[in-house]
Amino acid sequence: MKRPRHRERVPLRIRFRRTRGRRLRRLLYAFLTLVAMLCAAAVVAYQLTTVPKPHPETVTQSTVFLDSDGAYLGRRGPVDRQDVPLSAVPRHVQDAVIAAENRSFRTDSGVSPKAIARATLATLTGGEPQGGSTITQQYVKNALLSPEHSLSRKAREALVAIKLDRTRSKDEILEGYLNTVYFGRGSAGIQSAARNYFGVDAKNLTVAQGAALAAIVNIPSYYEKAGSDPKVTAKLRGRWEWVLDAMAAGGSITAKQRAAARFPAFRFYPPGETEGQRQYLIDVAAKEAADRLGITEDQLASGGYSVTTTFDLALQDSATQLVQDPPGANGVRVHTAVVGIVPGDGAVRVLYGGSDYGRQPFNDAVSGAVEAGTALDPFREVGRPGEPLGKLLKTAAPTPLSLASAYATVAAGGKYAAPYTVARITKEGRTIYKAHPDVRQALDEKAAMLAGARSGAGPTPVAVAAGSAQTGAQAGTKVFATEGAGGGITRRTVWTTGYDDRLALTVALFADRAGSKKGTTVPAQLPNEPPPTEFAQTVAAGVWGAATKGDSSIRRPHAGNG
Repeated sequence: MKRPRHRERVPLRIRFRRTRGRRLRRLLYAFLTLVAMLCAAAVVAYQLTTVPKPHPETVTQSTVFLDSDGAYLGRRGPVDRQDVPLSAVPRHVQDAVIAAENRSFRTDSGVSPKAIARATLATLTGGEPQGGSTITQQYVKNALLSPEHSLSRKAREALVAIKLDRTRSKDEILEGYLNTVYFGRGSAGIQSAARNYFGVDAKNLTVAQGAALAAIVNIPSYYEKAGSDPKVTAKLRGRWEWVLDAMAAGGSITAKQRAAARFPAFRFYPPGETEGQRQYLIDVAAKEAADRLGITEDQLASGGYSVTTTFDLALQDSATQLVQDPPGANGVRVHTAVVGIVPGDGAVRVLYGGSDYGRQPFNDAVSGAVEAGTALDPFREVGRPGEPLGKLLKTAAPTPLSLASAYATVAAGGKYAAPYTVARITKEGRTIYKAHPDVRQALDEKAAMLAGARSGAGPTPVAVAAGSAQTGAQAGTKVFATEGAGGGITRRTVWTTGYDDRLALTVALFADRAGSKKGTTVPAQLPNEPPPTEFAQTVAAGVWGAATKGDSSIRRPHAGNG
């Protein structure tokens, strides 16, 4: 009987060699299956991906306020943003941002695989968040998605960016990006950045300015100090040169433009005293603008309006520099208010209401009740004037604004014009409100002439205030008249006023001290040093001199502004 024959065991090395082809085929099939599944998943994810609407905070716009010549006064709103169409952004500014942030923007698919790989690695290893995304990805990240750092959010960012790139034009994406990207100094978007850094609209940015803003986008919280911090300015200048070189290399600007570019001058940051003082102007204009539109001030602030005021910013800043409230003693605080109105129209050109908005938001020029003393006597001696002058004469303590409007009435031959500070309101380039002066005859011409004569006639402009202590009485010089309540060492208020047919100017000086109850004040006597009458006259003469220099600062309201 034969013994069973045992099968000889094949060595593992030989078996591995024999089955290698089969195993490789299986691995290939598995890999291809995985790739197919991933591709299918990506296709499904892409099909299911929708482009979300921008976050509410990225579409909320502020309302900006401009002076009568279009110079930037300031803004109101939760965020400093004013959207502008891409057509309002010069091509060289667009190209500067593209050169600085994403040179392949015009041709890429909306994503950067290298940037995604870096971000993924950083997320997995716990490293610092990585930049280098495309402009499309930055727009998606900043305006459409949450700011969290996770692989799922990064994947969704890429999908949304690809879909956005395929469903929107490059110009649409760039417009959205330029209106939402942060530039520092609280500026969201190119329009507010242009104003905060250079004091101009985006449409007026030069090649040099556009390159500077493009360079700032990289680290806005650091570069926002450019112009005030030498170290920051020097570093930004190097990056600015780099942006311009890239623009020249890419053909965005010519070699001649590159050679002619000079590093731009920046507005000082943080704002100085005159910037903060402008909040008094914005307070008054915002209230009036909201009333004209029939909305609340909160709705105005977030509505993206552009409010052109009647103020002359250069003249306003001159008044701010001239007025240094005299120091008080023993708890006495001195206040100065300055008002300038166009006679026969009512446009308010100057409105100085206080020295420190942060310490005193109360506007002395508009709301301060200042004892008139003899300042209104010329009107009481001409019969019964029409309203609102009749009501004003019954007031023992008028506001500086109301007294200035009374003398503007005399300057206009008896025509009273209601003071106003808002000339025009626009939204998205469309005018939705235009001022129309409210003018009425409050005095007949004879009574107006009599009031002017009783107030103390003099060289142009006519001096005002009964029995006034006049200054500048030499022929051909400016004459001001000063009156008030009290006299000598018991002077309580000082009014200095002068007018002609171009401007009625009033300077009011008064004092107060803390009352017996917490948070209250009571009138006080003005200090004798410096002499209050001399101080008020000096301020008035200085403001008038700035206004009449070449007759360029006293402007009648522009045609179309009402």
